Amino acid sequence: MNKEQVLSEVLASGTLPTLAPVASKLVEISAREETTIADIAGLVAKDISLSAKVLKVVNSAFYSFPQKISTIHQAVSILGINAIRNLVFSFSFLGIEPSSSEDSFDYREFWTKSLAAAVSARLIVSRLKQKGIESEEIFIAGLLQNAGELFLARAFPGPYLETLARHSGQDGSLLEAEREVTGADHAFIGSEVFKTWRFPEVLWRPIRHHHSPREDSTADARAKFTTFVVHLSGVLADILYSPQPDALIKAFRARAKAVLRLSDADIDAIFESVHLEVNEAADYFGLKIAKTRSVAEILQQANAELSVLNLSYEQMNRELVQHKVRLETLTRELEEKNRILERLVHIDGLTEVYNHRFFQDFLGKELTRAMRHERPVSLVLVDIDHFKAFNDSYGHQVGDFILKEVCAVARQSLREHDIMARYGGEEFVFVLPETSAEGALKVAERVRQAVEEHRFTGDGGNYRVTMSLGVATMLPPGDSFKKNEFIGYADEALLQAKRRGRNRVEVFAPKTRWFGRK
Repeated sequence: MNKEQVLSEVLASGTLPTLAPVASKLVEISAREETTIADIAGLVAKDISLSAKVLKVVNSAFYSFPQKISTIHQAVSILGINAIRNLVFSFSFLGIEPSSSEDSFDYREFWTKSLAAAVSARLIVSRLKQKGIESEEIFIAGLLQNAGELFLARAFPGPYLETLARHSGQDGSLLEAEREVTGADHAFIGSEVFKTWRFPEVLWRPIRHHHSPREDSTADARAKFTTFVVHLSGVLADILYSPQPDALIKAFRARAKAVLRLSDADIDAIFESVHLEVNEAADYFGLKIAKTRSVAEILQQANAELSVLNLSYEQMNRELVQHKVRLETLTRELEEKNRILERLVHIDGLTEVYNHRFFQDFLGKELTRAMRHERPVSLVLVDIDHFKAFNDSYGHQVGDFILKEVCAVARQSLREHDIMARYGGEEFVFVLPETSAEGALKVAERVRQAVEEHRFTGDGGNYRVTMSLGVATMLPPGDSFKKNEFIGYADEALLQAKRRGRNRVEVFAPKTRWFGRK
């Protein structure tokens, strides 16, 4: 049979695993331009068990968000539709079980290596300077790159499973053997099945070419780059479970340097942390696997086996264990420092709300999404009234207390999917996704009133605090719309609120220039 005939037989065999209902529906609606955050959140939230799993991962060190995310709607608002879709895909595929008691395919080994490849792909991307590559897309492409093996094993049990056992870990040899036994290799079958299931091209294309990324002559530069990352993730996963990793390590280093321009320091950092990332990911996704060993331990054990005549078993084992303990201790310390640095990057140290840099990045992404779906987005610029005089009268310690307390009060009055950030000094900003001018005015007035009525009690004194707020709402007209223009509109509204007596909300209207709160 030729490969198209093999594909037809696989699709008609009735042995293909089925997607979970939510995952299947998600494939359908996420491809629609009109799909909104509410659509995605509502679909995922219908499956209570799946929602719990998604929220567990979102609130884990896998993402390291500074605040707890308590609802699926909030998770979709912050991560985006594609990231949530890919998490659902991950749980759906990692939950596939044997089709019958006669199914002898080694699912545990398969998902262990698949998860290792997914984590490796995400880790590699984190070290790259290439823009436009989504770590969540890379993760799911890495996870599913060898799914064709599963499809072929279920469609052609017996001879194919024997072939898989003989050639496991030998890419070129395995692909040739698959073509001889079935007429098609797992890379082709996997990508074509996912195309049939209407998976996006960004997922199925790397699966088709991950064993030979240079052969994809029709892809653009970004797609080729993505495919090569997936290719290297498979090599790194093989390193983690190979009894003879030396050649694979050399190949990984050479290809990562030549194509991805990774430095030795970057590659060493990947090798040092990949096993810990895999073990943590297995826990997040509920996959029960044996603890993955570090690359250093695997390599040292392989080298030790070559010199076993010169070392007693007890001595060799002691040295390996000691090395592993030292390496894992250093890795944990590095991870903790990285988490602290990540928090410093996104969070304002005094007020513990998002900082100016995070706000700029988030607003840019939100405007892009709003333009794509033609949905409104609102911005509220906030200034604490007479704060300089307040600081001069009571001192900076009281001023810092007021800033922190204002943020705590304001966040309680915002909705779960709204974002609050410190814009600078005593100025703050709220980003309100999918919110009309009328809705934004209500939110701003609610925050203003909550701060005005709050008793600020600290350092032996009671203080009265008010705020002025400027609201701008935009349904972006097209690609020419600028983020800085939007911020400028909110700033004009804030200035108008100050001119009109402070402790009020003003809304910017592009045509009439101004209208205020009732």
